Amino acid sequence: MLVGVVGKANVGKSTFFKALTLADIQIANYPFVTIKPNNGVGFVKIECVCKDFDKQCSPKSGHCTLNNRFIPVDIIDVAGLVPGAYEGKGMGNQFLDDLRQADVLIHVIDVSGSTNDKGEPVSAGSHDPAKDIKFLEVELDMWYFQIFQKVWDKFSRQVQQEHGDIIKSIAKQFSGLKIDEELVKNSIKKLSLDPKKAINWTEEQLKQLVTEFRKATKPMIIACNKIDVAGAKENYEKLKKEFVDYLLVPCSSESELALKEAAKHELIKYIPGTNSFEVIGELNDKQKNALEFIKNNILKVYNTTGVQDVLDKAVFELLNYIVVFPVPAPNLQDADGKILPDAFLIPSNTTALEFAYKVHTDFGKNFIKAIDVKTKLPIGKDHPVKHKDVIEIMKSN
Repeated sequence: MLVGVVGKANVGKSTFFKALTLADIQIANYPFVTIKPNNGVGFVKIECVCKDFDKQCSPKSGHCTLNNRFIPVDIIDVAGLVPGAYEGKGMGNQFLDDLRQADVLIHVIDVSGSTNDKGEPVSAGSHDPAKDIKFLEVELDMWYFQIFQKVWDKFSRQVQQEHGDIIKSIAKQFSGLKIDEELVKNSIKKLSLDPKKAINWTEEQLKQLVTEFRKATKPMIIACNKIDVAGAKENYEKLKKEFVDYLLVPCSSESELALKEAAKHELIKYIPGTNSFEVIGELNDKQKNALEFIKNNILKVYNTTGVQDVLDKAVFELLNYIVVFPVPAPNLQDADGKILPDAFLIPSNTTALEFAYKVHTDFGKNFIKAIDVKTKLPIGKDHPVKHKDVIEIMKSN
């Protein structure tokens, strides 16, 4: 899985990325600080199943703190955008190419309205953040459309001449964009397009079609950053009413980064996604004031900084992924003595057999059955596993 962090230049996108990953990257208050994509690892959070077994788990990757399991996901922060990116303006072409493999997008906006179209700092409230949501939709849609437009005339004519199946042909031609037959079929049906007359589809119909593809293959959550700036909360409430089809999350990436850095230096104890922290080290006056501001203006008002919430919602709500734990019963330990060492992020509706293949090809090929460790009941190979299932896979030798 790859999560893409996108947005206009200078809205705090790189700060958001660093707050997720603690990667060592450059952050500055001017456009196009990010030229090449930054890659890092973030962590989605769930309540760990180790609590159900009254044990302390020992993850191979990620970590578990006070029964909060943090599971790694790959994050990419791409170059900032300006309107017309699909035409090559700003870092547009590079941005779009870098996004090709992303499964879900986190669109970071400056909800305070203190960054203009060009990514330049302006007075808070002088820019309408709704424009930023709309313009990114246009950029992504036009990017998809240009990819289709380059080959469409020749492609559609060839399919018609060879009496081919346009649905299968589109899925095969554009599989690199993660477009499959089911998506093509459903989108064509939704738009009432005649698959037998694809060569006669108008430019507008083709744009509508690729918009459906983009929405399905690049689902997007809106991170309403800089929520602590004056006027930001009011803008956030307006955006929620205007963009009812989107998940919008208020957040302060600067606050999350400050808390994580303080925790890293053992000044505080802090679990990402929670509404409090504990001071354990010696703080100077500047640090005390910063933490007091975060506590009173962010955590008490919004219950979290929002950064962890954005990532969790992107993975678990937009992508509809679940976490499943493969373990040998009854002691829940692997050969090295690690308890509940693995936690797999997988799509919902994954069957027990499909899950076995994800754990290891050998488990899939030699699958006999799976056992729900919590209930001790068998799970058929075609039965979907559930979120936070603990599964023992039985295989032949």
